[in-house]
Amino acid sequence: MSNTAEHTRLDQARAGTANWRKWGPYLSERQWGTVREDYSDSGDAWNYFSHDHSRSRAYRWGEDGIAGYSDDRQRICLALALWNEADPIIKERLFGLTNGEGNHGEDVKEYYFYLDSTPTHSYMKCLYKYPHRAYPYNDLVRGNQARHRGQPEYELLDTGIFAENRYFDVFVEYAKASSEDTLVLVTVHNRGAEAATLHVLPTLWFRNTWAAGSADRPVLRVVDGTPAPVVVAEHPELGAYRFHADGGPEFVFTENETNTRRLVGVPSPTPYVKDGINDYVVHGHTDAVNPKRRGTKVAAHYKATIPGGQSRTFRARLTNDAALAKPFAAFDDVMAARRREADAFYAAVLPASLTPDATDVARQAMGGMLWSKQFYYYDVDRWLCERGGGPFHTARLAPRNGHWQHMCNADVISMPDKWEYPWYAAWDLAFHVTGLTLVDMEFGKAQLDLMLDTKYLHPSGQLPAYEWNFGDVNPPVHAWATMFTYKMEALRTGEGDLDWLEKSFQKLLLNFTWWVNRKDRSGSNVFEGGFLGLDNIGVFDRSAPLPTGGYLDQADGTAWMALFCQSMLEMSAELAMTRPAYAPMAQKFVEHFLWIATSMLHAGNDAGMWDEEDGFFYDVLRLPDGGAQRLKVRSLVGILPLCAVTVFDGKLARARPEVGARFREHLAAHPELTVFIHDPGKPGVNGRRMASILDESKLRRVLSRLLDEGEFFSPYGIRSLSKFHENNPYVFHTGGREYRVGYLPAESDTGMFGGNSNWRGPIWMPVNALIIRALLQYHSYYGDAFTIECPTRSGRQMTLYQVAEELARRLSALFLRDADGRRPAHGNDATFQQDPHWRDLILFYEYFHGDSGAGLGASHQTGWTGIIARIMELFAGGTVAEKFGSAPSGGAGRLAALNDSWSTADVPVRAPQEVQ
Repeated sequence: MSNTAEHTRLDQARAGTANWRKWGPYLSERQWGTVREDYSDSGDAWNYFSHDHSRSRAYRWGEDGIAGYSDDRQRICLALALWNEADPIIKERLFGLTNGEGNHGEDVKEYYFYLDSTPTHSYMKCLYKYPHRAYPYNDLVRGNQARHRGQPEYELLDTGIFAENRYFDVFVEYAKASSEDTLVLVTVHNRGAEAATLHVLPTLWFRNTWAAGSADRPVLRVVDGTPAPVVVAEHPELGAYRFHADGGPEFVFTENETNTRRLVGVPSPTPYVKDGINDYVVHGHTDAVNPKRRGTKVAAHYKATIPGGQSRTFRARLTNDAALAKPFAAFDDVMAARRREADAFYAAVLPASLTPDATDVARQAMGGMLWSKQFYYYDVDRWLCERGGGPFHTARLAPRNGHWQHMCNADVISMPDKWEYPWYAAWDLAFHVTGLTLVDMEFGKAQLDLMLDTKYLHPSGQLPAYEWNFGDVNPPVHAWATMFTYKMEALRTGEGDLDWLEKSFQKLLLNFTWWVNRKDRSGSNVFEGGFLGLDNIGVFDRSAPLPTGGYLDQADGTAWMALFCQSMLEMSAELAMTRPAYAPMAQKFVEHFLWIATSMLHAGNDAGMWDEEDGFFYDVLRLPDGGAQRLKVRSLVGILPLCAVTVFDGKLARARPEVGARFREHLAAHPELTVFIHDPGKPGVNGRRMASILDESKLRRVLSRLLDEGEFFSPYGIRSLSKFHENNPYVFHTGGREYRVGYLPAESDTGMFGGNSNWRGPIWMPVNALIIRALLQYHSYYGDAFTIECPTRSGRQMTLYQVAEELARRLSALFLRDADGRRPAHGNDATFQQDPHWRDLILFYEYFHGDSGAGLGASHQTGWTGIIARIMELFAGGTVAEKFGSAPSGGAGRLAALNDSWSTADVPVRAPQEVQ
C-alpha cells in the first residue's frame, strides 16, 4: 500500500477522523433546463427554465457555476464569475444550446478543462478560456440552427472569437489546508498581444433552502478587521465560515432570490435579487446591491488590466478557523505542497512505464472523473406534490416519474457530464466506478451502494435509469461492476470485503428478479428491454411500439442478462466459500445462465438470434401472426453476446462438492443445454471452466468480423456498427415506409431519441472496455494455444491477450500524440492540434468518429470515457510490438493481475473467524 499524503487523507476519511470529502467540486455546471427545475405542464424542461432566466431566477433543487465548489449538501457554494467589459452579462455559468437549438441536440459551447484532482479534492485545478470580446451567444444559436443534421456542429472556435489569441486563460486551483479550510488561487493569463481588462469575481452564496420552508435563513455579512474586511457566512446547519479575499477587493452583496420584476413584471419582495451583482458590475446600478453589506450572495470584485502576454493572480480562502489572523501568510506554501502531494499520489497510482504523454492523458482523465461529482438533490414525491400530482394528488398528471414517488436523492454522485448530463445514469455509473476505483476505492463502492439504496431502487427491484425517465431500462451492468470492484479491492488490500459483497448481492437479487418478471415476455429466457442505452442502433425505436406490431427478441438484452447471471454466480460462489447458505444460489445462477445462453441459439425451425450463414447474432422480430425474422444489422447488438463470458477456477466446486454434483446432475437431465453453447464442463488452461454463449467455432466467427477493419475494427477501437453497412445499408419495409440503417461514422441522421445520441458507427469507450474484458476472459481459458488473425486477413496471428492489448492501444491512440504530433480526438481543428496553449488539453468526448477518431457528442463525458485511464494502467509495460512473444506483456505476473481484476482468479477471502 502507498503512503503518500493523499493516501493518508483517504485513510482518515475512511476512519472518520477527518472528513476530507466534505468539500469538493459538487456544484453542477447546469441546473437550468433540468427535470428537477421543470414545473411546466408539458414537461418541456429546456424552455421552462432557460439560460436567459438562470441569472435572475433562484433554483429550487441545486446550483451551478464555473469551477464550482461546495460542501457535500451544496449549502454553501463557491464559484468564479468573470466580465470582460464587452459581454451583456457577467459570465457566471456555462452557456450551451438547448435540445431544440443544436443541429445535433443540446451541446455546451464553452472551452473548459479539468486538469487535475486528488480523490479527496485536497488539490484541484481547472482551466476556463474566456474571450476578450463579447461572447457570441446569438451567433452560436443561429449558426447551429442554420445547419442540417448532416453537418457538424457550429462551434465556438468557428465564430472567430479566439482569433489573434484575444482571450484569457483563467486557471482555478483549490488546495485544502485542512478538511474545513480551502485556499483558492485564480491565475489569469492574457494570451493576446494587447492589454485587456477583466473583472474577476470569486462568488460565495447559499443554496436557496428557505423558499422551501427551511426554518432558519443563513446570512453573509462583512466583519471589518485587520488587515482587511472578511465575509462571515453563518449557516444554521454548517455553522460559521469566513471568506477572505486578498488585496482588499470590494465585497458586493445581494440575495439569492428571483428577480420577478425582470421575469414576469411583478415587483420582487426584496430590491436585492439574484442578478443584482450582474446589474451592479455591468450597468453600474448601485441600488442593485445591499449597502449594508449583507445578504445570501456575495462577490469579491476585482478589476485588473492585464498587459498582453502577462498574467495576474487573485487569492481567496474559505475557512471555519475564526482565529486565522493572517489568511495569506502561508498560502503559497500550502498551495505548492498540495501540488507536490498530488504529483506523488499519481506517481504511486499510475505505472511508471507510461510515457509522459500517456501519464498526462490518464491524469486528466482521472481529474475529469473526479471533477464530475455533483450533489444531486431530487425528492420526487415533493416535486410531484408541488406540481399538484403524485400518488394521492391527482389534480395534475406529471409528465414523467409519476411512479417513482419513493425516490429521494440527496447525495454526491459521479455524473456523466455536469453540463450535458447533470444527472446520473445507472449504467454509466457502473462504468465510472471501474475508473474511480483506480484512485478511490471507498467512493467507488459508495457509488454502487447508492443505486441499490431504498431511496433509489424501486420497490419492484428496478434500478433508476435517469431523471428524464427513471422507469426506462438501462443495461444490467451493476452486478459486473460490483464484482469488479470487489476483486480490485482484494488485489489491493489482500482481502475481499465479503460483508459489502453480501449486502450488494441481496439488493441485486431484487433487480435480477425484476428483469426476469418484467422483461422476459414469455418466460422463455429471452429478454427485451427497449433501447438499453443503444439509442439509435436499431431499425426501429426499440422503446416504442413496433410499426409491424409484435415484439423483439433482443440479442443485447439477452446477452446482458447472461452476463448478469454470470456476475451473480461469481458473487454467490465467492460468498459460499465462507457462508454455505449461498451455495444453492450459485447453483441457481449456473442453471439460469445455461437456459439463457441456450435460448439465444434456438435450434430447430425457430428463428434464433444466431445466424449460421452470417456467423453473427441479430435481434429477432416476432410478428403478430407468429412469423419471425432476423433483423440483420451488424451492430453492437450482435457483439454483446461475445461479452457474456466468465471464467471460473473451480474453487467453489472443490470446497463444496455438492455444488459440482448438482451441476452434473442438471446437465445429465438437460443435455440440450450444452449442444449449441460452450460446454461449461470442459476444462481449459489450468483446469479452468468457462461460462460462455459462444463455443470455439462461434467465437472465431464473431471475432473474424470484430477484427475486420472493413467492419468493426477501426484504427481507434471497435465501431458500434459495421462499416459493411456503408455500402450495404440494411433496409426494412413495412406499412408503406422504409426503415434504413446505414453506417454513420459521426453524428446521427435520425431524430430517434432526440438525434443527439448516435450508435450507428462511432466508437464508444464503455462497450470497448467490456470487449477487452471478454478477450482477457477467453485468453485465461484458452491460453496462448488459441490464436486469431488480427486484423482479419492481415496474416498476423495473435493470442487473445494480444488482441486485447491491441484494442487497448488503438483506444489509447485516440488521445495520444501520433508520429505527426496530432491527437486524433482533436480532429482537424488546427487550434487544438497546433496551438501550444491548446494542444495538450484533452477533451474526453462521449464517442468518437468511427474512421478518424475525432471526438463527438458531449465534450466532457469523462464519466465513462475517462476509463481510458484504467485501460492504460492495465496494459502498461512497453510497446505492443515488444509484446508479441509467447509471454504476455509484463510477464506472467502481469497477466495474473489482469485476470484478477477483469476475470475471476483467486482472491484472498477472510477466514470465518475474521468475518464475525
